[in-house]
Amino acid sequence: MNASLPYAYLETRPDVSGSAGRQKAHRFVLDIYALTVAFPKQETYGLSLQMRRAAVSIPANIAEGFRRRGKADKARFMNLAEGSVEECRYYLILAKDLGYGDTERITTSLEEVSRLLSAYAAAILASAS
Repeated sequence: MNASLPYAYLETRPDVSGSAGRQKAHRFVLDIYALTVAFPKQETYGLSLQMRRAAVSIPANIAEGFRRRGKADKARFMNLAEGSVEECRYYLILAKDLGYGDTERITTSLEEVSRLLSAYAAAILASAS
């Protein structure tokens, strides 16, 4: 897979890159896909699938929450995304412990997504509407 293609596509799609958090989360998903390609065959329907599912859930919930009108609805979807961040955090620890690859850079990327997501959730909850 050409790694530059998804990033170039992301830059031209305002509906996908509307927020820094969503954009960074999308890049995190691409990184997870690249990491899990090298996992052992027996992990195809195990850890690889779980990691991908949890990673995809982060920007998907951010996107869905972004389109919600009420503060409570927006906050609920950000909370779901935060839960998926925690899942990914654990899966990266497990992948590292199993010797499935170097997860340090991806973990750093996840921490950045987590910080942006926390800030966005706090801003939603602090808003007047």
